[in-house]
Amino acid sequence: MKVLHGALAAEHMKPRSGTFSGAVSADTIMSSVDCVTVATVKFEPGGRTYWHAHERGQLLQVTAGSGLVCLAGEAPQVIRTGDVVWIQPNERHWHGANETTGMVHVATSIGMTSWQEEVSAEHYPGSPAVRPEA
Repeated sequence: MKVLHGALAAEHMKPRSGTFSGAVSADTIMSSVDCVTVATVKFEPGGRTYWHAHERGQLLQVTAGSGLVCLAGEAPQVIRTGDVVWIQPNERHWHGANETTGMVHVATSIGMTSWQEEVSAEHYPGSPAVRPEA
């Protein structure tokens, strides 16, 4: 058994770039123990991941705010505080905040992550259809 203490304080959140667009920071709670990584990720409005897939899947638990998650070939779906998302192994996807609202989630990633290209404006629409309800 291992007890891993997360650091939710802002000073422990580290900026992320290279595989994220916009302002995104994260606290890696557990780094690849038995092929599982757990991180608290904070997305400022407009912040999001690049397209990617996880070898054995990913679980997202939204802990604050609201945002979007999108599988390749599908429209983005709104996710809010309390929502849990299971992404199947090797499903190409992205997730993050929408244009006006930030989001925090805990991401549990299983196996290797295959990072791909940045999400284009075409796949990150700012239309009211994908914004969370007030």
